[in-house]
Amino acid sequence: MTFLLAALGLLLAIEGLSLAAFPGAAKRAAAAIIEAPEGTLRMLGLVVAVAGVVLVWFVRH
Repeated sequence: MTFLLAALGLLLAIEGLSLAAFPGAAKRAAAAIIEAPEGTLRMLGLVVAVAGVVLVWFVRH
């Protein structure tokens, strides 16, 4: 559980830094997400989730 909380904290820190450093790019990305078809977003979400699980598995083993 500690590992999960540390990973979540790191995610929030990176996300916050990217929003603070590149607010214009973040707004453009949000606009692109709104315009993207749901199927595309669903597939992208699944790919990113699987990549995250694989990365955590490699780091932990």
